[in-house]
Amino acid sequence: MNAEQELELRDRMKQGHLTADMIREQLVDYCKNFKTSWVQLGQALYPVWKDKLFYAWGYEKFEYYTKEELGLKQSTAVKLLKTYFFLEQNEPAYLQDGFQEQRKASEVPGCDEVNVLRLARSKKELNKEDYRQLRDAVFKEGKDAGGVRKDLTALMKERKVVDPDEERQERNDAAIRKLVGAIKNFSKDMEVLKLAPPQLLEEARDLLKKLEEEII
Repeated sequence: MNAEQELELRDRMKQGHLTADMIREQLVDYCKNFKTSWVQLGQALYPVWKDKLFYAWGYEKFEYYTKEELGLKQSTAVKLLKTYFFLEQNEPAYLQDGFQEQRKASEVPGCDEVNVLRLARSKKELNKEDYRQLRDAVFKEGKDAGGVRKDLTALMKERKVVDPDEERQERNDAAIRKLVGAIKNFSKDMEVLKLAPPQLLEEARDLLKKLEEEII
């Protein structure tokens, strides 16, 4: 709600034409409209990109048009396109007229939340139940993009196939790197402070060389 609309509401309220409850209902509607307004933009941009309408308007590339005429970054325009297309193909209910009315304002997802769901859909590591869990977080729980992204990251870690031999090798390499660092510091201190005989320093260097060869 902008300042002009707010003043209009206050005037109507003073005149007895608008109650506090009516204002509350209007705010809910404004919030829902705000969260879903991007859909119309994505829908309108789609034929511009697909049919290359920007050529007729004097632009060589889609991103030139969106940046110069609409003030949209390329990344933003592409996200709008992909997210809208995702809804059309996978979640058409979001595009139906009654979608907003059936939900609380806090449960209506915005572009960023739907975009995270789009990215999740493309992850081969996730199964149908994983996607359903993320979908519920977006469409039923009203979780914000940051929260959904954390859930997606956690699921990806759970679903990652770990090779026992590879995991063991990684642990060994980490331990060797830690030991290499300790020997380097020891050798440097002993040499500078002359706290060890040359033979011991030479042995330390030989050991250091062998260990470094192990993690190359």
